[in-house]
Amino acid sequence: MTITKQIVAGQIATCLHHEITLDQLVDWSERVLIDDELAERDAGTLSHVIARLGVADVRAFGLAWEDCEELLGKLGFAPRVEVVAA
Repeated sequence: MTITKQIVAGQIATCLHHEITLDQLVDWSERVLIDDELAERDAGTLSHVIARLGVADVRAFGLAWEDCEELLGKLGFAPRVEVVAA
């Protein structure tokens, strides 16, 4: 499968929506770097962002909201927060 900016942004969003865990995001990113092909024109950006996601489970790196904003920005996306009644 060819990995695009849209796919990576979607995975980050899925984690932010608590549909997958951080560990699942890390596992996904590690598998992608080994098994999948990155879209050629965005390979540099994609490899940087995916590699960063791959170390998010290491305490020294983590993955804060600001990190997600930055990574999504590198991919050409921006997160939006919506507050709704529980």
